[in-house]
Order: sequence, then C-alpha cells, then structure tokens
Amino acid sequence: MLIILYCQQKIKLSHLLLATLLAFSGCDRPETPQKIDLSERIDEKEVIQQISSGKDQSMVLRFGFDFRGSPQEDARQYLPFLNYLSQTTGYQFKLHFTSPEKNIIDELGNGVVQFASIGASSYLEAHERYDVVPLVRGLNTQNKAEYRSVLVMRPDSGIKSVADLQGERMAFGSKTSTQGHLIPRIILKEYGLQLKDLSAYEYTGSHRKCADAVISGRFNICGMQDTMGQTLAQEGLVSILHSSDYFPSSGIAANQVVPEKIIAQVTQALIDFKPKGKHSDTLYNWNKTEMPNGFTKAKNEDYDLLRYWSIEFGILQTLKQTTAQ
Repeated sequence: MLIILYCQQKIKLSHLLLATLLAFSGCDRPETPQKIDLSERIDEKEVIQQISSGKDQSMVLRFGFDFRGSPQEDARQYLPFLNYLSQTTGYQFKLHFTSPEKNIIDELGNGVVQFASIGASSYLEAHERYDVVPLVRGLNTQNKAEYRSVLVMRPDSGIKSVADLQGERMAFGSKTSTQGHLIPRIILKEYGLQLKDLSAYEYTGSHRKCADAVISGRFNICGMQDTMGQTLAQEGLVSILHSSDYFPSSGIAANQVVPEKIIAQVTQALIDFKPKGKHSDTLYNWNKTEMPNGFTKAKNEDYDLLRYWSIEFGILQTLKQTTAQ
C-alpha cells in the first residue's frame, strides 16, 4: 500500500490522492511543497540492516521526480503508478515532492529519495556527481525509448522558421530539463543560433509554465516536451514551429547505495508494467507522460550523445573539468 505523509497505511488510494492534492490546492507552482518535511532519509546502513533483518518488505522507499506540469497533475499521475510498484514488489513507495530551494539531482544522490523519475539531463548530472544507477527508459507510443522536443508559438505568430528566432524572446522549462532546455539548445545550434542571439530568454521551471509564457504573449517561442506540445496544438492554444530529432528518453534511476536485490526487483516490476494493458484501469492520464508504453532496460551508454551536447553547452561539468579548474 502506498504511503503518503501523515496518512494511515490502509487508507484508500482515492483518499491518499485527495490528501496530497489538498496540500497543493490553489497552486500551480512547485513552490507549495515547502511545507513537506524533506529531512528524512534512508542511509546505506539502514537499508542494509533492514534487508539482513528480514524487514525489507516493510521498509519505505521514497520516489522523487522532475516536475512536468502542476503538482496536482503530477501527483495524480504518479500515485497510482507507485501503488502498482508497492503491490508488485512488496515495498512501500512514498511520493516525495522537491522543495524549490532543493533539486531532485541532489536528493537522489544524497539518499533523500531512493528512486526518481528524471530526464536525461538530470540523470547525466546525477550520474556524474553521485554515480546513480540507471534502471529503465520510457517507451513512447511507437514503443521506442526515445523522445523529442518541439518549439511552439502562438497560432497567430508570424515566425516561419527556426532561423527567424534571432532577436526573439524564448522561454525554456527547467534549466536541467532535456526536452525543455538541452534539446531546444541543440535545435538552435543546428540553425547557427546561440542564446546570445535571442533578445531575451527565461527558465520557467516546467513545460506547462513554458507554454503559458507563449500563450500569454510574454515570449515568442517555447521549447518543450513533445507530448504536451502536441496536445496544446490540438487544442488550438499553440502552433508547432519545429520538431527535433529523437533522443534517448527520460527514465528512472536509483541511488547508488540501494541494494542490488531491491534494484533488481524494482527494475523487473518496471519492465513488467503494462500501462496500455492489464494495468491501464488504475492509472490516470499515463498516456500524457513521457513513458506512455512503459519501460525498457537502460544503461549509462544510452546517453552518450546527450552527454556530448551537455558538455559542449557547458550544462554538464565533468569531474575531469572540475579537477582541471
């Protein structure tokens, strides 16, 4: 059974969701989770002790994530998914919200959370700094472990090509986002453009906020997640100017001290997850996530191309670079 802060173990999932959403009612920003106690953590000794004492099936594993939309929507999507992991593995998974003054990379690396759903850029930094373990990558609607970014604009925009973006105002998602920052930067580079060629740019913090910046007219263009961008385009709120090439998709990673036994069990549960099959009835809008068809096994080498571009743009600083400085 999924455990949420201050909720009893046997409370119904619907009540768990309601309790979580009430904590975030009236907000559309990730700042609200500040009230959640983020100091708890499970260190390596505690995990190993619980395993060796035979109490591993009652331990709580915290699951974090990169913000995609609003806290309410993210919670609705992840709670049923974590309930599936709890029921399948026997471990108790607890949804964790990252406060604005912290980030999921450090929380995963330092053991505040044991598992996290993170984009490729966040994974690259977490692996470089903390040696986190890649478990799976998300499968798109074509059953491929890849995704892309789209550049969106207002439907009445006069922009015709990426080349026209020189001197325009551009919004990004989070600075650590692959689809909301790294891939849009690659698109600009392919057209000979850099950030300095824009009249202004801003990191809005999420894909939804990035789109809102364009819809409201504050910015001319936004680089964002393809799935959400396509949905907004179908609703007539934006038009898609450009779609990128495909790159390795987001996935789920584990803190390096999580015992191999747990990693193996959780990885298998993720691979066995069938969001369009036998598990579909319990999920909420899973088709709008970056892993609508489930997961496939991941390895560090999958991200080599994005690693190259992250270093090229100065987004990822390798340990070798840090030592040289």
